[in-house]
Amino acid sequence: MEDKEIVDLYWERSESAIAETEKKYGRYCHYIAYQILENNEDAKEIVNDTYLKTWQTIPPKRPDALKPYVGMISRQLALNAYEEQHTQKRGQLTLVLDELAECLPSSDEEWNVVSGIALHDSLNIFLRGLPPKTRNVFIRRYWYTSSIAEIAEEYSMKESAVAMLLLRTRNKLKTHLQKEGFNV
Repeated sequence: MEDKEIVDLYWERSESAIAETEKKYGRYCHYIAYQILENNEDAKEIVNDTYLKTWQTIPPKRPDALKPYVGMISRQLALNAYEEQHTQKRGQLTLVLDELAECLPSSDEEWNVVSGIALHDSLNIFLRGLPPKTRNVFIRRYWYTSSIAEIAEEYSMKESAVAMLLLRTRNKLKTHLQKEGFNV
């Protein structure tokens, strides 16, 4: 079933919308949640919460593409759960966020909606300018929070090569954001 048809089911308040979402994107949502929480049961709970949140937000929203929409919901719910579970513990997510901290705008910069939109647009421009493999490795690490070992295995690279690629890409991102006027 196409995304538009599934979204139409949500607008009609048909419970089959959830079943169709599960059939088409259940594994995808589980993967996102599992990568952050590293616990199968917690990931299953997040997936169920994703269906509920999707049901609650469609309508009034009408996403053109359902996959990124439910992916974003799963990711945010998993990040919230992670924060609750690991306030004092270090895990994969903490490592990933620490890596990115050096190349993102500092928190003392006055932040508002316009700044957030500008940062979003600048990140998209940066990502589109990367070679496909570099972009995919970067997204796997910083969106899906995959470990360096997992990325190395998937792309048939050495872990040290993945780490170096990510370091160089973060440095390029930092330079890009500075040129765009962000206080990094």
